[in-house]
Amino acid sequence: MTSVLDQIGGEDALRDLVKHFYDLVETLPETHQLRVLHQDGHDFSHTRVQQFDFLSGFMGGRPYFMKTHRHMNVKEIHAHVPINSQDAEVWLQTMSRALDDLGHRDAHIERLRTSFRRVAMILVNDGEVVST
Repeated sequence: MTSVLDQIGGEDALRDLVKHFYDLVETLPETHQLRVLHQDGHDFSHTRVQQFDFLSGFMGGRPYFMKTHRHMNVKEIHAHVPINSQDAEVWLQTMSRALDDLGHRDAHIERLRTSFRRVAMILVNDGEVVST
């Protein structure tokens, strides 16, 4: 069975997706709140690496994030971040735009969007964060 990572073009395509996604996050007016939420002591270069590492394993590729952090529990990873439903929707819209901009289409991309939506909604905590 072919992984989603393979279906989108492998690690190079994932790197392009993560780069384009964060280029959008860093520049679009509507992603201002996402920029605020990412200000946790790390700049976006760190976030870009972490996102690539996580998505590689999430999409069935090499488990870089798992090897480094020993888990892929998205709720735990984001426990310190106050995320509301609007934040999740903006993230999803921005990722959707990045996928579209890079020409990713077909049924496997729709399944990926559905998976992203499920995960994004799991992260909504309406500001109730857990101190780490």
